[in-house]
Parts: sequence; structure tokens; C-alpha cells
Amino acid sequence: MNIRDKFPIDKWDFKSESILADLPQAVYEMLTAHVSEQVYKKNELLFREGTYPSGIFYITKGKVKKYKVDKEGKEQIIYIANTGQLIGYHAVLSEDRYPDSAAAIEESTIAFIPKEDFLHTLDCSPLLNNRLLKTLSHEFAVLANSLTMFARKTVRERLALQLIVIREKYKVNLAEGIPIEIDISREDLASLVGTARENVVRVLTEFKESKILETKGRKIIINDVNQLIAIANYK
Repeated sequence: MNIRDKFPIDKWDFKSESILADLPQAVYEMLTAHVSEQVYKKNELLFREGTYPSGIFYITKGKVKKYKVDKEGKEQIIYIANTGQLIGYHAVLSEDRYPDSAAAIEESTIAFIPKEDFLHTLDCSPLLNNRLLKTLSHEFAVLANSLTMFARKTVRERLALQLIVIREKYKVNLAEGIPIEIDISREDLASLVGTARENVVRVLTEFKESKILETKGRKIIINDVNQLIAIANYK
């Protein structure tokens, strides 16, 4: 089933995979002239809020959470970036400090592109400029929807919606019919939903009792995404 036939997932999911896709060879070579790659362990930090950027990050393999930390040290995850996505470019474009932090949520391979190469390529490539502009516009729309979600939706609705979105991130490269396992800690899921861990555990138990999903340790397997769509009440 294509989720887009039943649920407007693009309204809730950041997308930057298309930015580097099929760039002209000369543009790609210019951008990656001094690229380096590093494997990040689970929970290892890519960058911290308030520091100055020296480049942008491309997720070759894995997943990264972008989040802010309040005065009490509590995380609020803004979104989870997937394989193929760019992160860290907002601060480079604005010539400012990072507005948030980023850390791997699983072992991930991340490519680093120095900001000088990134900005030089932008100056030389109208195509890359256009793609970035579209992506930034889309991200603004997603953030606006997210603000509405936190203001108006219950924890149950927010959790259902986030499970739908995260499910798609773990769906990549899996054959049709194979169960999709979401591997995420309850703490990160609670941070993404904007509630306490205990509330997430309670609602997940309700979903399990309704046969909507099952769990294996921290892994969550969605059995009935249609029920989640109904619970999300996204309209």
C-alpha cells in the first residue's frame, strides 16, 4: 500500500533526499571535492546547538535526530532525518550558529561537506539553489503543521501520527509484505511526540491490546496502519 493514497504524509515529513539526486557531474564533483566520511555510533553527536557550522552533513546510511534541549536538560526532537538526507545546511545558509543539535539514533555513516565547497557550489549552480529553496519552503510548511499538531491534538493522536511517519522511514528498501520494524527508544519517541515516557508506554500498550501493533523489546511492528491513520485524526 502506498501511504500517500490514504494519508498526506508529505505534510508531516521533512524531505531533502532530492537535493543531491542526479546533479550534473560537474556540480557533484565541485560539491564533493573535499568530502569526508565517518561512522557515528548510536547517540554520538554530529553538532551541538549554539556552535558555529563548518559544513553540512549527508546521511549515507542510518538515521539522525535533530533536537533542542531546554533549561532542565529535556530533549524535544524536531524530526528524524533518514538515509539520503542533508542536515546542518540551515546554519550555513544563515551564517549563524546551529539552532539545534543532531545525533545518530543508530549506527550511521555520515558524509561531511565543508561549507566553502557547499557555498561555492551554490554560487555556481542554479539547480542546487532551486532545490534548496523548494526544500526550505516545504520544511516551513511541515513545521507549521507540527505546531498545529502540538497545540490541538491529544497524545494518542500525536503518537499515532508520528508512528505513521516513522514507519515510512524504516520502510526504505524493504520488500512488500515484510513487517516493518521501528527501532526507536521510548525516550526518543516521547520526545518526538512531546510528552512523558510514561504516556507513550501507556498508549503503546493500548495500541497493542487493539492489535494495531506489537513490540519486540524496543522495536515496534505496525500491524494495522489504517487504524493509526484513523486515530491520527489529521484532517
